[in-house]
Amino acid sequence: MDFTEIYKQTSSLVAFSPGAQFILTAVEDRLIVRRADTFEIARTWTVDTSPSATHSVLSFSSAKSSKGSSSNPGSDGWISHVAWSRDSEYMLAACAKRGVVAVFKMRDEEWEARIETGAEGLVRAEWAPDGRSVMCFSGWGLRVTIWSLITGLATYIQYPKHPDKGYAFRKDGRYLLLAERHKSKDTMGIYDAVEDYKLVRHFALPTSSLSSIAISPTGSYVAVWEGPLDYKLHIITLTGNLVANFTPPEPDTALGLGIRSVVWHPTGAFLAVGGWDDKIHIVTSHGWIAIMTFELSAKVPPNTWVWREPERWLEATHGRGFLSYDRVPSHQSYPVPLIRVDATKQHPKSGLVQLEWNLDGTLLMARFEQAPTAIHVYSFPSPDDEPFAPRLSTVLLHSKPVLQARWNPTQAGLLAACCGTGAVFTWDVGNVAECVGVPAKQFEVRDVRWAPDGRGMALLDREAFCCAFMVVEEEDE
Repeated sequence: MDFTEIYKQTSSLVAFSPGAQFILTAVEDRLIVRRADTFEIARTWTVDTSPSATHSVLSFSSAKSSKGSSSNPGSDGWISHVAWSRDSEYMLAACAKRGVVAVFKMRDEEWEARIETGAEGLVRAEWAPDGRSVMCFSGWGLRVTIWSLITGLATYIQYPKHPDKGYAFRKDGRYLLLAERHKSKDTMGIYDAVEDYKLVRHFALPTSSLSSIAISPTGSYVAVWEGPLDYKLHIITLTGNLVANFTPPEPDTALGLGIRSVVWHPTGAFLAVGGWDDKIHIVTSHGWIAIMTFELSAKVPPNTWVWREPERWLEATHGRGFLSYDRVPSHQSYPVPLIRVDATKQHPKSGLVQLEWNLDGTLLMARFEQAPTAIHVYSFPSPDDEPFAPRLSTVLLHSKPVLQARWNPTQAGLLAACCGTGAVFTWDVGNVAECVGVPAKQFEVRDVRWAPDGRGMALLDREAFCCAFMVVEEEDE
């Protein structure tokens, strides 16, 4: 694995372009585009984050009432969101605290667009799938505004349920599904992106306090689920018809806490549902019932591969080179370290932190709050395989809590993870598990982000980043 130099970034704003040719970063109020092959700077802009007239008046009034409360007022003008359009032609940089979004064009350094929000403020900005529309979510759940770069006009949708979840586009980008809150009731609106987000359907949802939604890869069904107090999952069609409800048996809901994560299998044939009870339910689309339940346990089944990070290996290697995990022999009983759950706290350390399928749905990766140093990988055969028997296949154990783990977007069996140390950890389906040191002083890997082509990854520290690229051995001709 080859590493680049260390570069500066702020707010963890680092993003590969969809074609993996460029990498976009933000440093305070500056936007920098580098070539992904040489890391030479291709474009750079200083973003005008001066607030709009409306925002200036509101900020002045607020500053008078809370004078001197800001510890770093200069950071209010820093970029808070960056994103590429789907075709890598445009990029946006938003400053949420100032209520402005700047849009730049890769092929024309002089071209620039500016979006200013009003009194409703700005919480989040992102691209719509067409790459020519910018979605701006306001504060207080007031509305989402969709600005068109082609016409310069805006479409307003009132009362979105959440600014960071509860909405999804169909796979082809044609329809926007948005969870909304009208007259104290959960509803869903379906909007046609081709027809300037014209409302197609609007119907009530069976939830009382919706947590989020997930549309199936086929676009036929939508999973919606309740907030943390109720373990209820509902399957509906895009016409609003209720197809099924899923609630596990009473022993599973004894804690009185609900669902934390729901992810569709890439084929749409299954749903993986995880809650606060350290269990994963595999729900089939044929009958919408649980056909398998995995439960976190300190005891590992005998046919499971257990890999353990070597003790003090970073000190021994001075953070350079790579080292294989230590494999725990199958005849040894090595328990998964678990932390005790304090049920008296408001947010107990229990349940799923992360639940994610790999590219082809043959593997399911899970991270549990109660086992912070472990990564569980479940093998998931094709539904046509006989016998159909998903199982826990691999457990990766680390010396420190895992902060992030991500599947490679093009190689189905490759996983990368980080633990806030000077290393990145990789595992592939061939059971090759390695610890790779980052050759830099005082660099702690806190996030791992794969390039879209799967050949490299961005490694993020708090205020810096570097990239690591897989070394491909060329075959002899």
